[in-house]
Amino acid sequence: MANSMVLVSLMALGLLMVFSTTTQVEAAARAFFVFGDSLVDNGNNNYLATTARADSPPYGIDTPTRRPTGRFSNGKNIPDFISDALGSEPTLPYLSPELRGEKLLVGANFASAGVGILNDTGIQFINIIRMFRQLQYFQDYQTRLAELVGNDEAQRIVSDSLVLITVGGNDFVNNYFLIPFSARSRQFLLPDYVTYLISEYRKILMRLHDLGARRVLVTGTGPLGCVPAERAMRSPNGECAPELQQAASLFNPQLVQMINGLNSEYGANIFIAANTQLQTSDFITNPGAYGFTTSKIACCGQGPYNGIGLCTVFSNLCSNRDEYVFWDPFHPSERANGIIVNNIVSGSTNYIMCLVKTLLGKTLRDKKPNEGKRVHNLLLQVASLKTFTAKTQWDKALVKGKEYNLFFDSP
Repeated sequence: MANSMVLVSLMALGLLMVFSTTTQVEAAARAFFVFGDSLVDNGNNNYLATTARADSPPYGIDTPTRRPTGRFSNGKNIPDFISDALGSEPTLPYLSPELRGEKLLVGANFASAGVGILNDTGIQFINIIRMFRQLQYFQDYQTRLAELVGNDEAQRIVSDSLVLITVGGNDFVNNYFLIPFSARSRQFLLPDYVTYLISEYRKILMRLHDLGARRVLVTGTGPLGCVPAERAMRSPNGECAPELQQAASLFNPQLVQMINGLNSEYGANIFIAANTQLQTSDFITNPGAYGFTTSKIACCGQGPYNGIGLCTVFSNLCSNRDEYVFWDPFHPSERANGIIVNNIVSGSTNYIMCLVKTLLGKTLRDKKPNEGKRVHNLLLQVASLKTFTAKTQWDKALVKGKEYNLFFDSP
């Protein structure tokens, strides 16, 4: 148990190290690459003949230009806030003609609204960038980058970069549960379908590793049954749809287990699991704690809970987007996206602090020098990030550690 706890803490620590070692504005910021679906698409679908697009008002109403950007948001999405944390400009869509020259050094966004882990997910959207194609584009990007900076530097940029991948929700809402008796629901019982999804997701993550990614933030699915669209379509009383909630509860733990297994195989903490389901569930159950007035009703939409159809100029539109967890029937508002990213970053710090104290306490109780050394190394890394701000905490750890010959050294 202690070994797995250390592993999970180091995964989170890896994410902290990415954000804590970002350079000043005048230096080159860490490159950032994004893969996945509409939650993280920065506008690739603007360049495709598809119905899965957000390039018309009122999308983008809270951007500086008040114009749609292709993001499924009233303003910033999750990658934008991560770029802010990295001290970098937002990543451009890979299909954007502006992505050339020095812009390549920032990274690229390969995400496409409507995609899933499986190639048959989102077929109703016709022309979208499926995951295998996103990975092919990543390989093509590296060729273009090498032409700009040389092969060695291109490999360094990719290996030092942060990668975000957000995919899986559409495999439920736009595949398995899309229609009654869908092809996949007739092929698999839900638990077996989830197992199959995880096995296919594993192949995607392994391919990312093969392409040079070494710091990959992997988000699970949010509370799928609680988005306004599913409340409107599946729940007569407006409660969260239980079948989709069950899907998320099966998917996310298996995703973490798979990630831990991959990291163990690679002998390094390449993949970092971010529990966005827990964070978004907090919004759902207690929106007032975050300054929201509702988590049931979308800001933009129509029908029950504004959950029916698309967000268009003819839709109901709220006047204060900051009060709504959901911008449209499926996607969080800009403010919700910002809180999610803040919790991923600062929440990881709190998690590590709590976990280190738990491990230290267990080590001291059990008098296990080998476990003590693991905790010692973790403490050193945490201290180097200045998350242990009070020297007294170190002093206490040193005193207690020496009592049991755990060889704690001051950082």
